[in-house]
Amino acid sequence: GTEEREMSWDFFVPVCVGDLVKSGEVNQYVVQDVVSPKQLPPYLKFKAALRSQGPLCILEHFDTGYSVLQHCNSLDLVVKEDTLELLVQVVSGLAVTLPTVLASTSISAAERKEKLNAVKMSVFLLCKLTETLESFSYRQNVVTASGKGGKKGKAGGEGFLHWDSEREKVLQALIQLLQLDIRSLWSLSLVEEEFIRCVTFCCYKLLENPTISHVKSKPTRDCIIHLLGVLIKKYNHIMGIGVKVIQLMQHFEQLSSVFAQAVSVWSAEYGVRAIVGEVIREIGQKSSEELGREGSGVKAFASFLSELSTLVPELMIPNISVLITHLEGESHTMRVAVCEVLGEILVRVLCGDGLDESGKADRDRFFDTLQEHLHDTHSHVRTRVLQVYTRIVNSKALPLSRFNEVMELAVGRLMDKSINVVKSAIQLLAAFIAQNPYSCKLSSADLKKPLEKEMAKLRMMKEKLEGKAPVAVIKASELWAAMKPELLITVRTELEPTNKAEEQQQDDDEDMDVEEEKEAEDDRATAVKIAQYLRVNKYRNAVRLCVRAHSCFPESEMFSSLSTLTSETVLDTLALIFKGSDEDTTELSQNLPPTPQKDGEKQGDDGELKKQEMLVQYLRDTETFALQVERAISVINTMLYWKTTSVVQEAVQFCVTVCEFSVANSVIGVRKMLPLVWSTDAAIKDAVVEAYRRLYLNPRGDTVRMKAQALVDSLSELMVDASLGTIQCLEEIVQEFFSSGTNLQSIVVQILWERFTGKRETSALHRRAAVLMLGMAARAEREVVLSNLDTLCSVALGEKVTEDFLLARDTVITICNITDHVRQSKSAPFRLPQDHQLFTCLTQAIAEGVVMEDPYWQSFMEQAVRLIYFLAESPDQLCSRLLQRSARLLLDQIAEGAEVTKNTDQMSEVSQKSSEQVNCVCLAQLLALCGCVAFWQVSHLERSVSAELRRRRGETEEREEKGPSSKTKQAASESAMEEELGLIGASAEDTEAELIRKICETELLAEENLLCAFLPLLVKVCSSPGRYSHPQLTTAACLALSQYMMISPSVCEDNIRLMFTMLERSALPVVRANALIALGDLTVRFPNILEPWTQNLYTRLSDEVPSVRQTAVTVLTQLVLKDVLKVKGQVSEVAVLLIDPESHISSMALNFFNELATKDNAIYNLLPDIISRLSDPERGMNSEDFNTIMKQLFSYITKERQTESLVEKLCQRFRTAKTERQWGDLATSLSLLSMCERGFKRLQECWECYSDKLTEPGVYQPLLSITAKLRRGAKPQFKPQIDEFEKRLTAVHTRGLENVESPEMEEEDQKAGSKTVTHTPLPAKTRLRSKRGRSSRVSLSGTLFVTPRKSRNSKKPVIRFSSDEEEEDEEDAVMAESETPKVTTPIARSSRRTRLRN
Repeated sequence: GTEEREMSWDFFVPVCVGDLVKSGEVNQYVVQDVVSPKQLPPYLKFKAALRSQGPLCILEHFDTGYSVLQHCNSLDLVVKEDTLELLVQVVSGLAVTLPTVLASTSISAAERKEKLNAVKMSVFLLCKLTETLESFSYRQNVVTASGKGGKKGKAGGEGFLHWDSEREKVLQALIQLLQLDIRSLWSLSLVEEEFIRCVTFCCYKLLENPTISHVKSKPTRDCIIHLLGVLIKKYNHIMGIGVKVIQLMQHFEQLSSVFAQAVSVWSAEYGVRAIVGEVIREIGQKSSEELGREGSGVKAFASFLSELSTLVPELMIPNISVLITHLEGESHTMRVAVCEVLGEILVRVLCGDGLDESGKADRDRFFDTLQEHLHDTHSHVRTRVLQVYTRIVNSKALPLSRFNEVMELAVGRLMDKSINVVKSAIQLLAAFIAQNPYSCKLSSADLKKPLEKEMAKLRMMKEKLEGKAPVAVIKASELWAAMKPELLITVRTELEPTNKAEEQQQDDDEDMDVEEEKEAEDDRATAVKIAQYLRVNKYRNAVRLCVRAHSCFPESEMFSSLSTLTSETVLDTLALIFKGSDEDTTELSQNLPPTPQKDGEKQGDDGELKKQEMLVQYLRDTETFALQVERAISVINTMLYWKTTSVVQEAVQFCVTVCEFSVANSVIGVRKMLPLVWSTDAAIKDAVVEAYRRLYLNPRGDTVRMKAQALVDSLSELMVDASLGTIQCLEEIVQEFFSSGTNLQSIVVQILWERFTGKRETSALHRRAAVLMLGMAARAEREVVLSNLDTLCSVALGEKVTEDFLLARDTVITICNITDHVRQSKSAPFRLPQDHQLFTCLTQAIAEGVVMEDPYWQSFMEQAVRLIYFLAESPDQLCSRLLQRSARLLLDQIAEGAEVTKNTDQMSEVSQKSSEQVNCVCLAQLLALCGCVAFWQVSHLERSVSAELRRRRGETEEREEKGPSSKTKQAASESAMEEELGLIGASAEDTEAELIRKICETELLAEENLLCAFLPLLVKVCSSPGRYSHPQLTTAACLALSQYMMISPSVCEDNIRLMFTMLERSALPVVRANALIALGDLTVRFPNILEPWTQNLYTRLSDEVPSVRQTAVTVLTQLVLKDVLKVKGQVSEVAVLLIDPESHISSMALNFFNELATKDNAIYNLLPDIISRLSDPERGMNSEDFNTIMKQLFSYITKERQTESLVEKLCQRFRTAKTERQWGDLATSLSLLSMCERGFKRLQECWECYSDKLTEPGVYQPLLSITAKLRRGAKPQFKPQIDEFEKRLTAVHTRGLENVESPEMEEEDQKAGSKTVTHTPLPAKTRLRSKRGRSSRVSLSGTLFVTPRKSRNSKKPVIRFSSDEEEEDEEDAVMAESETPKVTTPIARSSRRTRLRN
């Protein structure tokens, strides 16, 4: 009875929890008994009932669960947790008991109802309680995370320590239950929407937790995904899910990856593939405007699509058309996502050779789409598309036919103005080289010959085949029969011309045909042509050509029957040609059908032709690829010296890749990056050192010996014809290897000795490389060289030294590495005795070389003298003897020469005049030796001698401190006081310095000193260039004189005028360049003597020879940046070099200003002067060049104060400028400044200065462009002022100042600029301007421009020309191609920035 009574009701899942208390429809379950929180512990009855009755107890105890739900906020945590546990048990219990009920066929309606109510009730309570606890847990977490949480926080937090695992249990129970086929409990198996919504709502609620995407939540996440999967598959939840997924992603960005996983699981594991289309369609339907709005979830959609495509790429293809529309949309985030989806499909699905036609079509379409977006307007899209391509290339999924095209686009992107795009382009190019199917080892030049050869072969094959077979064979005879009657008529008409006019016509046609025939060139080709004419019904042409062919090719068998010209013979010949033309024309047998054997031969020929065509195509592609690689390498090599660290690192990485795949010319980049080992940026230095380690110091080989051999070989390659600078950089990298002390290192040293001594057959270049590497090893371990000095001397410096001065020089450089000069040691100096074999060899080699004419002697001599001063005891005595010996040898040579002349009978006039002639080259060499000795003598005194004096003084002081103190206390305290003031050390050092100075001043050039003897000779040679015109002699004398001038102020003063005269007037560029370097050094050594002469150094900046200009920039850069020279207006000469036709000079000038800009306000202070000098009419610089230079210089003005002050200075200069050109230059300069609000106000205040010049377009246009630029980023309240100013400008420009300026305007002006300038306005008459546009106002000063001596500070401009108002530009001021001056001088960064995208 009870059972019947109970089951008279149905449980309806309510829309709102509270609805359960209200009575509703008939038979609807209503909660009778909501227990108050205090009375709730009776829920323990629920526990007991569960034990006794099993899961159906929920039917009686539902109200208890409902009460817990209602009073959730005020209940104890334990109560809630227990209830939850009971409900989980109920649901799990149902999952266990239901299968038997569902399986039985004889289930009564009452029982079914009972079970159904139990399912609904328990699921409803469990889901609602879980939702409540989830939000409570989330609140608790937020509280405990933000505050330290008092007692309450702790109490709340503790219960929920295990909420994650509880949550998991709930979900597992629900999955267990819903996986069963419980739909049959409902009538007609129609599960009501509310029941499903109850479960899904709970799932979505759990997904809203911000930590759901964390790793620790993975189990929960998986459960939710599977639970929803069950609902979608079995309970038809697919309808609403698409919209819901989109909504959730829109509000919770972190869900994108969760849903990507979910959608892939639902489509793969639950077989609901439609879900992918459902969700993608929802995203596809979002409009561009919608996605552009804040909070549109566009980021989440994008990452969802990207991730989904990695999980199920094949399911994306059917839906791709929906997404492609977003590529046209505004949102760059979506464009990136779609491109990534395409990339994923191309790598994972549409790749390989097995694609059907539609697959290939899709693939090509997708590739075309991707390619378009390499030129996307947004740099982020360009970057990501390049990265997608890199992945495609690395996965070998790029079809060969697209290789060169994409490669070219990637090289184009190296010019992109976005750094990230450039980096991605470099990575893509590296991938191309690493994965390329061609041989990179060959340069495009190497490929030219093979390509031409194979193309010629292909041409021959084609000609041969064309001769064989134009068309299908079978029909030839039938066709012939059809055309014969008509052809006969044509032949007859052709053979008997009726009148002159036709003959004329015929001749004309013949001329036309001769042209064609020239192309044909042989009888076979002519026959083919005739057959072609017949086939296209051009009978007349065919007949004429046939008739003429006989006279052209009398030898030919084909046309032999035409020796008698009748219509029959012509027709026969045509028949032979036409019917035989399909077979092998060389043997035009009768009109038999072709035999099968011939067919096979033809196919074979076709196959050969195909092969040859493929070979030619491959070679063509290889050549194109090689050219692209060469372009890429040359561009990326320049990036090694960019300012952006990350780009430099990419470029270094690229050079390594190129080198590892032994691309032709790859060593250029590897050498170019070497100097970066001195970079101040640690990241760059490390990248370079690592690159060299990888390329050169980790050799491959089976045995240690082979590895060592490989290492020596690769390093030698680098060192062959390397400069000394390169070798120094290499030392920096290699010395670490040599100090490693490994087995490999000792074998490397052994191999180097073998090469040097000639035990192994090696080239001279490799011998020199070997000895230099031994020097690098000596830096790490002195003994390597020291213990083998005798070997070095005997091999390179012995009797054969004069045969190879280069090997001798490199040996000397190596020995230098054992001197103290390389090591900072505190101990007594390390020197060898004067009579050591080494010095005997050196002095002999130098002296003998003086009287030889060996081009390499001088570089050997310089290094040898340096070594003598570094390593010998009393080097001055050695060198004194050396000079004597050399001079004696030269005198002997002169005397011998005179003897010879006397003994010969032919006494020419010259020899009578001076029987003693000197060899100019030998004299030059002797003078070079003198200069060198003088220079190193000074250096020796100032470095070695003074260092030794200091060391000895230090030792003495130490001994005194340790020794017994006999002095009184007072003396001790006095010395202590002096020491405190730093006097003792200082005065002692002064004494030492004074001593050295005195030696230089008085002793070095004293009468008895040998150096003194050569000085008059040097001066004489330098001051009489007409008499001593031998270039080598002049050069050596100039250099030696400058080295002598380093000795003392008096020598310097005596010869300074002579030196500057040579600088100005010498005809030899090398003398001018040497003089520049020498004077630069003298400026550092004797600044006071050189000070009055410095402006003469600047004049060389405009020297006509590039090498001299380059030297001048280098020297001045050093002097200015080391603060030896005060920077003055002459810097305008350096500015002119920014547009030098030689690119390396312009980049050095740019470097000068980049460095100068790091000094406070330096450029800002110089700008007005530079502008004055450059726009001086006498200089005659064209305005385009002026703009280019100014654009660069203004890019250094970055502070608002500086901008404001410059605006004022430039405006004031309008008053003193005299020509339209100068006004235009000033206006242009103003427009190049990065105008800020303060600067603009100042511009308005200075209206008086330029308003009368506005009718000139050259003044008006640039000022107008300022307003356009300001408007772009202006605040709304600032825009009216800009508009007002623009109106004023335009009004004055169009109508003239006198017609515009009126009292009202003046008032407005007062308002506009709060601080009005206190110029008394000039009377109207003076404002009138003549037609020529000259100001009739008297110049305020005699000079063209006055520099107001103000110096304020200044904001980095975005410099634009008026022409590019429309074009958004990136941060730094760089020229677009359109603005680059015609004298093409790239300013270093222009390439990386504003090049128009290819």
